Amino acid sequence: MIVTRDDTLQIRVSDDVVKVRQEVRTRAIEIGLGLVDQTKIVTAASELARNTLDYGGGGTARLQIIQNGLRKGLRLTFEDKGPGIPDIDLALSDGYSTGSGLGLGLGGAKRLSNEFTITSIVGEGTRVSITRWK
Repeated sequence: MIVTRDDTLQIRVSDDVVKVRQEVRTRAIEIGLGLVDQTKIVTAASELARNTLDYGGGGTARLQIIQNGLRKGLRLTFEDKGPGIPDIDLALSDGYSTGSGLGLGLGGAKRLSNEFTITSIVGEGTRVSITRWK
């Protein structure tokens, strides 16, 4: 796998969530994703960026254009140093929320992605990585 572009964006305030969405859409168009796939990855990115801010206290979004042979993809990694997630399976289940949301963020982001990984250590933070392939 080759990384052809690699950028990191800070997520500190609500406006940063908007910037992440805009940059993700730009990269999705750059690699030739169709409108439906653009919408899926932007929606997932929006959910994960919002979670990074609201539950993780802020963090970063790493946007990577990747290539595997002739196949291009967009990998997004959201990382925070927040409280962590004690029960990842529960957090991925629809309807579960520790806040006032609908509890669709993590599970929804997983469904909108071709690849999804999450690691979280209580007291240290959370890292979520998603990939959408063309």
